[in-house]
Amino acid sequence: MQTRILIIVQNLPVPFDRRVWLECQALTSAGYRVAVVCPKGNGDPGYEVIDGVEIHRYRPYAPGGSKLSFVAEYAYSFLATAWHTLKARRNGRFAVIQACNPPDIFWPIALAFRLERTKFVFDHHDLCPELFLSRFEHPPALPFKGLLWLERRTFRTARHVISTNESYRQIAIERGGKSPGDVTVVRTGPNPDRLKRGPADEELKRGRKHLVAYIGVMGPQDGVDIAVRAAGIIVREFGRDDIAFTLIGSGDSYDELVALRDELNLQGHVEFTGRAPDELVIKIMSTASAGLSPDPKNPLNDVSTMNKTMEYMAFELPVVAFDLRETRVSAQDAAVYATPNDVHEYAKALVGLLDDEAARAQLGKLGRARVEDDLAWSHQERAYLGVYQRLTAKN
Repeated sequence: MQTRILIIVQNLPVPFDRRVWLECQALTSAGYRVAVVCPKGNGDPGYEVIDGVEIHRYRPYAPGGSKLSFVAEYAYSFLATAWHTLKARRNGRFAVIQACNPPDIFWPIALAFRLERTKFVFDHHDLCPELFLSRFEHPPALPFKGLLWLERRTFRTARHVISTNESYRQIAIERGGKSPGDVTVVRTGPNPDRLKRGPADEELKRGRKHLVAYIGVMGPQDGVDIAVRAAGIIVREFGRDDIAFTLIGSGDSYDELVALRDELNLQGHVEFTGRAPDELVIKIMSTASAGLSPDPKNPLNDVSTMNKTMEYMAFELPVVAFDLRETRVSAQDAAVYATPNDVHEYAKALVGLLDDEAARAQLGKLGRARVEDDLAWSHQERAYLGVYQRLTAKN
């Protein structure tokens, strides 16, 4: 009988969540039966099987961006996840339950399933306490302490922690009290066979010499407003009319960002696509001259790995980023770095890169080589599967 694994994720639907889908594919290829509980995306059915993975979906509930709305959203998500976990259990016992954060609320489900000798793996995607600090200008102390408590309970309940980088691994050990042997780094490496530069589509440049791209979540902590303001500086102050900006993605700040674009009269220069199909993403990335990683320096971003940075590198795009600890670990010499949180310096760094074709080509080659040699998922999945091989050896 195949060993059965359940993966819980609340932040994104599957298979849209690239990291979780790579994990699912790795597990099924290794002979495990995999089920997923996650929210629905637009048009998603409540249940389907894709490539052998059972996907149980619930209708998402996101009442807004206030502090109380997060409590309501997480309470709803916990109850919906618990219900769908019970439904998924009808098809057989789980040897392991893996919960991905944010949020850090699913450890009680893991505790309940200990009665069936189910082990708990925590896939640590984000620092929820720091995420809270980054979203609110003057966050109250009590919710922050509550988030730290939930994080500690998650760490202590987990048999093993999977961290996305070394900074998160140290937090699991120092703040979470985990033994170093119980924490494994598995980066969200891109698939270089799928994410690779193809033919450019000149129409996407909208009549300009350069296309610059952003792809990712558009929340308060992601710095997309910095990219829009930098575009304004480039167009109005630097007098550059040869650069088109295409921003791919969605999130809590999407409407505000479109309004900011319009307020700065950048409609002809900055385009928002919303969430885009893979075919369009590949065309944009294959046409672009640079990729934007405008994440500002804060307690969360400084120690977080930005997936978009590695995706740009897979497409041989030089990266423009602020000088953050983990961004340097990922990109190394494949990026140009601006003084943290300085919009004017960010704009200057971008223009300087666009005006140096040789540097762009060199940085693009370095980024692609780093993905192929070190960061690609094919290198990461060995560590990921090693965790499951150890945990399920006697199941």
